[in-house]
Amino acid sequence: MGQLALSSLSLSHFRSHKGLRLDLDPRPVAVFGPNGAGKTNLLEAVSLLSPGRGLRRAAAEELGRRPEALGWRIGALIAGPEGPHEVDVRAEAGAARSVRIDGKAAAQNALARLVRVVWLVPSMDRLWIEGAEGRRRFLDRMTMSFVPDHAEAVLAYEKAMRQRNRLLKDEVRDPHWYGALERQMAEAGAAMTLYRHDALARVRAAQAAAETAFPVADLTLEDDSPADPAELAEAFAVGRARDVGAGRTLTGPHRADLGAVFAAKGVPAAQASTGEQKALLISLILANARALADETGAPPLVLLDEVAAHLDAGRRAALYDEIGALGAQAWMTGTGPELFDTLGDRAQYLEVTEEAGESRVGRVE
Repeated sequence: MGQLALSSLSLSHFRSHKGLRLDLDPRPVAVFGPNGAGKTNLLEAVSLLSPGRGLRRAAAEELGRRPEALGWRIGALIAGPEGPHEVDVRAEAGAARSVRIDGKAAAQNALARLVRVVWLVPSMDRLWIEGAEGRRRFLDRMTMSFVPDHAEAVLAYEKAMRQRNRLLKDEVRDPHWYGALERQMAEAGAAMTLYRHDALARVRAAQAAAETAFPVADLTLEDDSPADPAELAEAFAVGRARDVGAGRTLTGPHRADLGAVFAAKGVPAAQASTGEQKALLISLILANARALADETGAPPLVLLDEVAAHLDAGRRAALYDEIGALGAQAWMTGTGPELFDTLGDRAQYLEVTEEAGESRVGRVE
């Protein structure tokens, strides 16, 4: 199996990092320093080497260093099974984000075929107890890691649904206005459902094939919308009268949810303890990474923000062992180097400090 890793990372006016150049080797990256120093900003930069808005879901104009507001840039040299590639992601002041791969302009979705990234951040700790929207976003991110085309299906579905919702709010009842939009929604929505089922099947297989120190969740896609485009279009047509009354589309894959049961105890993840919920999330991220390694021949980049602080020493050691066995360049943050003691020379270490509002990053040997 090959490896996917960043050989270098450079930042310019990105968040708290005015200027940064890191040369890296393929080992996991342990990032430590006080809260507010800029550790998570490093992980966010790496997450933006994949399609989407990154681990904080920030708009391009929110990412630039303040007060300069000069725009920002992320540059990376990515070493993978197919050879090295240079990636440049940037946004000039007041402009949208742009991507260049090996010096040529590229669509954002092209990144998905070059580098796969999975992550776990503290805001996801409430995944099992928050509303369905967060779980659906988590599921779609997982699905896109396997099927980059899923992103285009989601965008097409949401665009057509917004147009349909405008008709519903205006109480338009002429069926000719709805037909074409509902066919577009049905084609994209059926693809979304199939892609989601496929992703869950791959993760379940990865869970079943692995020995892990973390508890496993039985995952289900809770979605009562048809997976056949013709049947889904018919469901939209049948539901128009009800949808007009609500002013929005009430059924479809945009209402899906990710179900999870703590397998060892047979209880829904939402009813598990806080520690168990965290462990289930870690297990799921690791299973996603293992499935991607089986699929692509190389493990993805794994971003784990403040994960060590929520684990006891035994669980931390188990996590590091699993990351080592996976062969992933995992980026992990913590407040102090002692959280990474059991990694030893299996990792490279970065210390992040803050001085006069600017992050400083130094390599620790």
